Amino acid sequence: MSTLLVNKPLLGPLVGLNVWTFAMEALLYIRRTPALSKYGVTFDPNTVKQQKAEKLPPFVQWPADNFNNLLEQPTQFYAVLLALSLMDVKDKTTVRLAWGYVGLRVLHSLIHVTTNNVLLRFPVFATSSVVLLGMTAKAAWELFF
Repeated sequence: MSTLLVNKPLLGPLVGLNVWTFAMEALLYIRRTPALSKYGVTFDPNTVKQQKAEKLPPFVQWPADNFNNLLEQPTQFYAVLLALSLMDVKDKTTVRLAWGYVGLRVLHSLIHVTTNNVLLRFPVFATSSVVLLGMTAKAAWELFF
């Protein structure tokens, strides 16, 4: 293990989720690119968004939706991990919470891009939100107390 990861272990989950986000972006293009021609989506800037919504099957759209999800709430995750790293927080509980968040987001993505079963996906998302809240509370505690 690198010295940097020993000294700043929260950078591991930060980079891990970023790598996962790129994997979902790759899946987006793998599914979408052939589907655009297969389903006759043109690149007219005035209608392309509407055409994608109307012509592409949901299975093709799910990776794009998930990629967008990974650019929303996880931005808070990146910010709080950077803050905790700057405050030199590296206790095992916080590091485990950070990796737990990454694992939950990966699980959320896998559900989203396969079955998109909201009854499975929402509890995973809600749990990841609680984990993120815990890490944010840890950062606030370290900063103010």
